[in-house]
Amino acid sequence: MISQSVEYALRSIVTIAQHEGHPCTAQQISVITQVPAPYLSKLMQRLVRAGVAKSQRGLHGGFVLTKEPGELTIWEVVDAVEPFKRIHECPLGIKSHGALLCPLHQRLDNAMAMVEKQFRETTIEDVLAEPGAVTPLCQHQKTIQIQTNLAARKLAPTVTRKKVTEKKSKE
Repeated sequence: MISQSVEYALRSIVTIAQHEGHPCTAQQISVITQVPAPYLSKLMQRLVRAGVAKSQRGLHGGFVLTKEPGELTIWEVVDAVEPFKRIHECPLGIKSHGALLCPLHQRLDNAMAMVEKQFRETTIEDVLAEPGAVTPLCQHQKTIQIQTNLAARKLAPTVTRKKVTEKKSKE
């Protein structure tokens, strides 16, 4: 129902949100999200143009969100990449149908309406805060998944490496 571009954009935005306001380079995002770097660069340009993210140049540059994760909805990301197309009139152009949809197209539009509602009501923060053992886009605990995230910065580098080593040795 959603394209690969939308999936990639959502992965990228979640990754940036996990960095809690610290800029993420395109290379970092590419590695974490498993999105090819050239494609990611074009996708990030679209997200910047749409106002979902902004880019910062310089030594500590990268991409950051333009809104807090609790204010940014999945809908905004989807709409920035591929605006959602609802069915408002017969897609086959049958004149006698006019604005009245046939049962098939009405059901398809109803399903699209439910998806749209869910996307509009779900923030990036909701995705990150989802209860359970699985952290989005990560095989390890959130505090150690990305060496540059805020939680990892609060820990001494030797402690972070030790936790990662201990985690890997248990697997």
